[in-house]
Amino acid sequence: MQVAIIGTGFMGVTHVEALRRLGVGIAGILGSTEAKSVEAARELGISRAYKDFDDVLSDVTADAVHICVPNAFHYAYAKAALIAGKHVMCEKPLAMDSKQSAELVEVAKDKSLAAGVCYNLRYYPLNLQAKAMVAGGELGRLFHINGCYIQDWLLHESDYNWRLHADIGGPLRVVADIGTHWMDMLSTITGLEIEAVFADMSTVYPTRKRPAGGGATFTKAGDASGEDVTIDTEDYASILLRFKGGVKASLYVSQVAAGQKNALRYEIYGAQKSVAWDGQRPNELWVGERDKANNILIKDPSLMAPGAAAAASYPGGHAEGYPDTFKQCFRAFYDYIKAGDYAAAPTFPTFAAGHREIQLCEAILESHRQERWVTV
Repeated sequence: MQVAIIGTGFMGVTHVEALRRLGVGIAGILGSTEAKSVEAARELGISRAYKDFDDVLSDVTADAVHICVPNAFHYAYAKAALIAGKHVMCEKPLAMDSKQSAELVEVAKDKSLAAGVCYNLRYYPLNLQAKAMVAGGELGRLFHINGCYIQDWLLHESDYNWRLHADIGGPLRVVADIGTHWMDMLSTITGLEIEAVFADMSTVYPTRKRPAGGGATFTKAGDASGEDVTIDTEDYASILLRFKGGVKASLYVSQVAAGQKNALRYEIYGAQKSVAWDGQRPNELWVGERDKANNILIKDPSLMAPGAAAAASYPGGHAEGYPDTFKQCFRAFYDYIKAGDYAAAPTFPTFAAGHREIQLCEAILESHRQERWVTV
């Protein structure tokens, strides 16, 4: 397989590194300008720098396209790549609204191509272990789920990034950017589908300071004397969720939580046991008991369920983390392509999963605006 990378920022580089660890070839890379394409190709040791997106589509050596650009471009790029006969792995969210994402699901189906959305965080080995425990009945009947995904990289008024603007990133920011990761993870772990939501959101800074040249993700605060810009997306959201079957959940997400760099957490409570996991300590799964001592399972393939062990590339005591989730996500994607049976159930996050997350986002936004429960 040979892959064309679209985007030269944080995600583009992350995709390149993960693909190389799998032995998947990089056909070329495209930046926002030809000069950025050339610079990225030189820095990353990639042989081809694309001139523009048409250059990508005409590259017969590129079997697949990885889309790692601002959200507003996802729909058009994904659709064009599928029509050109290329498999697609797209960063989330899949599109700007559910009408676009629904169309992409159908295009992928019509073209009989693999089409995935990079909900990579479900691939932490201990998340898959929790999934196996739930499926095996170890937790018993599920009662409720709690969790959060919180960061601080937009804490200051002078912190700035393109994601802040609805016309580029979509009408929801923190929910779409990180909240959908949590919802995808918990739906994957429990096997349950969210059927209704009740949300309350807030924008801490109605205006922010935009530095000259814009800003980047996860950097130091910008110049406080920058240009004032109006912000039309949320910094924080608290969400109540109902899963089919009656399980209740609560989730809060924030990008203005001082000191929390990338805190992704959940607690799942059942009639027999509970499990809890923290993405900043990804190699530990807490298992709670009523009638005997609690314990912590340290990531160790020899002690884990087969499906979870398969996502752990290193033995017990050898930590695995964030970059490894991309590797495992892409492994599932390219193993599926290699098998060649597109009628088989996909083992990776599909465009249908991406479409579902956008439907959830739209229901959450409607709930916030109308201050009521909304059925998805």
